[in-house]
Amino acid sequence: MEKLLIYIKHHLKFLWNIIEFGNEVVFAQYYGVKLEEVSEKVISEFAEPSLIYRKLNISDAESLYDLFNSQSPDDLAFFNPHGFDLHVIKKLAGKKSFLMMGVFSAGKLVGYFFLRFFANKKCFVGRLIDKDFRGKGIGRGMNRIMYEIAWRMDFRCLSTISRNNLSVMKAHASNRSMYVIKELANDFLLVEFVRER
Repeated sequence: MEKLLIYIKHHLKFLWNIIEFGNEVVFAQYYGVKLEEVSEKVISEFAEPSLIYRKLNISDAESLYDLFNSQSPDDLAFFNPHGFDLHVIKKLAGKKSFLMMGVFSAGKLVGYFFLRFFANKKCFVGRLIDKDFRGKGIGRGMNRIMYEIAWRMDFRCLSTISRNNLSVMKAHASNRSMYVIKELANDFLLVEFVRER
């Protein structure tokens, strides 16, 4: 099923838009209130004194747009969960099934992470850290928040990772929560993050 959805997303945009609309309606009806409660609680539990982790809203769209445009094309080569133009960012900020979050240092947006929820109890996660703020543990904080929100919502926490994205492969090499589910086309892996027992 995941393979089919990934194919539709990248090749049949009209059909993907219909699926997303239906998913948005169903997700908001059944899980919208719970997501609000869970995300607020998790973000406050995993707060760090030197950084601010919080949900993004439409007023953050330009900061997120600037973050994307300040990264090199190589940094964005494997990170394409959605378009990076201002219109797309604002549209996503209003979706109930797409939780956008940011990491701020001294008032500047230095990291972006998200959960894209599907009504079939699966969500996809992703993250991007500003090139000048990598290697400072920000990604670890993002992961804890993303995974914990998904798990407390009782959703499977999934992602697609390119084998060619050496920095992400290296970052996840010691991630004991990550399991490869299957190989996808073009050297991508479908992975799941599961709570350690």
